[in-house]
Amino acid sequence: MKIVVIGGTGLIGSKLVKNLRERGHEVLAASPNTGVNTITREGLAEALDGAQIVVDVANAPVWEDQAVLEFFETSGRNLLAAEAAAGVRHHVALSIVGSERLPDNGYFRAKVAQENLIKASRIPYTILRATQFFEFVGGIAQSATVGEEIRLSPALIQPIASDDVAAALADVAVAPPVNGTIEVAGPEAIPLDDLVRRFLKATRDPRKIVPDVHARYFGAVLDDQSLTPGKNPRIGAIRFEDWLGQQAAH
Repeated sequence: MKIVVIGGTGLIGSKLVKNLRERGHEVLAASPNTGVNTITREGLAEALDGAQIVVDVANAPVWEDQAVLEFFETSGRNLLAAEAAAGVRHHVALSIVGSERLPDNGYFRAKVAQENLIKASRIPYTILRATQFFEFVGGIAQSATVGEEIRLSPALIQPIASDDVAAALADVAVAPPVNGTIEVAGPEAIPLDDLVRRFLKATRDPRKIVPDVHARYFGAVLDDQSLTPGKNPRIGAIRFEDWLGQQAAH
């Protein structure tokens, strides 16, 4: 069974490609640096030739609101059209838990637009929505830093290891399409300010956390439902403390 992973050389994509190959599948890692570009369509038809399953984990190379929206809409339209022409039987896409609840964040709005394109196409699909990755915690801290203080909301977040996201994607990809959305989250809901505090302690970072219920998360005000899953999500196996320990060991 041929599976094409769009964004197959990135953080999630590279782990997913390895996971699927270990299960015995023929997997093509497709990205601009392997000659496949979903924006220009370069190499896209050739990559999808004979593919039964496509997993889209591509990430926008920019963060500006309009540019992100244009990336996901253009990439999504080109990819879905190429899949229809190639006879792809299952489109899997990675999205974000809470996207529709945070319209003040341009990236989240763009992911909702991407999801809507998938739902409107005739290709059987599964959307896997993941919570924020452990690997992003340092970036979250940096985004909220002013001087030596980090001002963060105490709203709950249920982050997940990228290894667990890749494992969930691999399971979803080889299962029948659900024509709907599945959520995956880490094993523990943690206040955002406390999550970053643990990260700072583990990395011996002297910056000070300032809890603030009005602090914005990449432009959005949070509550306890903003970045946590709904009922019956798939739960990852790796705890944040264990992941921190692994990072320290490396």
